[in-house]
Amino acid sequence: MARRFRGPFSPPAPDGPQGAAARPAPGDLHHPHESRTRWITAAAVPFLLGAFFQGDAVGMAMNLAGFGTMAGAMWLTREGLQAEAAYDARRVARRPAIPRKLFGGILTGLGLAVGAAEPGAFAGAAVLGLTGSALHWLAFGPDPMRDKGMQGVDAFQQDRAARMVADAEAHLRAMSDAILRVGDRRLESRVAMFAATARALFDQVEQDPGDLTAARRYLGVYLQGARDASVKFADLYAQTRDDRARRDYESLLDDLERSFSALTQRLHAGGRTDMDIEIQVLRDRLAREGVRPALEDGREATADDLFRTILRDPTPR
Repeated sequence: MARRFRGPFSPPAPDGPQGAAARPAPGDLHHPHESRTRWITAAAVPFLLGAFFQGDAVGMAMNLAGFGTMAGAMWLTREGLQAEAAYDARRVARRPAIPRKLFGGILTGLGLAVGAAEPGAFAGAAVLGLTGSALHWLAFGPDPMRDKGMQGVDAFQQDRAARMVADAEAHLRAMSDAILRVGDRRLESRVAMFAATARALFDQVEQDPGDLTAARRYLGVYLQGARDASVKFADLYAQTRDDRARRDYESLLDDLERSFSALTQRLHAGGRTDMDIEIQVLRDRLAREGVRPALEDGREATADDLFRTILRDPTPR
């Protein structure tokens, strides 16, 4: 996907509500330790090369099995790192269903033990395998083992929202792929800006799945229509270079971007309104119970005032 490069004289990008950072595309999520898996796989190449210099078939099979296990362990670890990057990028996320890094560490130790095993030296191979698994854990860390931001969230609604967001991401990828055929960097950047605005809405829906009803048409019908329009425009513009078609397409993106941004702000404002109502109801309740009375000078009671009130009159009401 095209990326927008900015400098000190570039115009500011439209941010989400309250200046929120733009949500990255799934393909742009990378864990900083992913490159380590390639180096470890390269370090296991001597197992592969040494297999062809073994004097017996058993030794050759052990070396090949050791390299294959190590390569599989690094592939599994890389998948776990990518899942962790996606987990860290979201404020509301479930833990990975499979602890890939844990299994990758076990396979790393097994691959080292199998590749280094020799007749009469199985204890040393086992120690080497355990050491390899421990070093894997120190190098890559554990998998996320608990859900994040899921307290009070309906699991069924969260699953529905996740499926809708996944389909919407597929529509955005199709739009980007279609514009890539045009070969125009400005259009690619324009589509990337719209995708960032749409992903701000995705993030809002994932945080509050109750907003899915209001955003369903945007995540489905509107994005599907934008995808179809992008494909048709790319086919036409690649052949004719029609400026009018380009202006119409950019106008469509402008309208879509304004609509998505307005909906995101409305949903965010609605959530803030609900929070303000809950806070006011709680304040009224505390005031009726006499736990958090208003001060004589009309100033709102602080936490220190609340503690002093409780210490003066600890009797529950």
